[in-house]
Amino acid sequence: MIRTEGLTKRFGRLVAVDGLDLDVREGDLFGFLGPNGSGKTTTVRMLLGLVFATSGRIEVLGRPMPGAAREVLPQVGSLVEGPGFYPNLSGRANLTLFDAAGPQPSLDPPRERRRRVADALAQVGLDGVGRRPVKAWSTGMRQRLGLAAALLRAPRLLILDEPTNGLDPHGMREVRDLLVALVAGGTTVFLSSHLLAEIELICTRAAIVDRGRLVAQDRVEALLGPTGRVLVTTPDVSAAAELAAALPGVRLGERRPDRLAVHLDGTAPEALNRRLVDGGVRVRELVVERPTLEDVFLRLTGGLGVPAPGAPREGPHVPG
Repeated sequence: MIRTEGLTKRFGRLVAVDGLDLDVREGDLFGFLGPNGSGKTTTVRMLLGLVFATSGRIEVLGRPMPGAAREVLPQVGSLVEGPGFYPNLSGRANLTLFDAAGPQPSLDPPRERRRRVADALAQVGLDGVGRRPVKAWSTGMRQRLGLAAALLRAPRLLILDEPTNGLDPHGMREVRDLLVALVAGGTTVFLSSHLLAEIELICTRAAIVDRGRLVAQDRVEALLGPTGRVLVTTPDVSAAAELAAALPGVRLGERRPDRLAVHLDGTAPEALNRRLVDGGVRVRELVVERPTLEDVFLRLTGGLGVPAPGAPREGPHVPG
């Protein structure tokens, strides 16, 4: 659905995107992560033909971009850097204008166009907003309206840049559920976000960029693979440590009165558990430790420019 090869964008001496190779497959709910100023928004703009690449190749829906934009973009819904609307018009009127600017709008009867607008508003929870002008709406409501505009034409591919900006926790949950449902219905979603938990919760595959370069790209479950450490909870810590240390490739970690950390190198957690139980150790719990996406993110990016929850996205003066 999206493929880039050596994608590079320079602004004078600043390299905003540096040799980026993305591979977004049909049916993905794909997360695109990076610290502030890492090139995420610039990449999204290039995918949509809003910014020209300095070098490299872009394919969207199997067609080269921006050369095939007329063919590709009608099949792509997008929300980039927050929506822009006519502030004195209602949400419904704004969407009607967006729809009128779509491909061959005159071929659809008025009833069909009204239905399309109503369905998009309902999808994002705005079906009861009435005629109140958009200028009176909260930031979160306007963000929802931008998402509704992206969904008007039932796109094959949805490219979203921070779609939950300005939403309260309930609204964020609703948007996440909507994206999961869209993917289940056949839409591919490319989600650029600085919210690590958001990507970890819903995305099937993800890419992490740092200083414009790709540092990881894989299935989320692979990125969150086991650390090789298990935590054993038992009242028999000393006996557990003695038995575990006798296994090949095992190193003992920190010890507490009721818990022991064990580092495995080639030994399966099941083998450790069996050895402990056969040795008479009362194992109350054995947990295979896995990193969070935040752990992976910090390790790969060196912790530089990591956004705090609720922090602004890329700075306004640095191409991001």
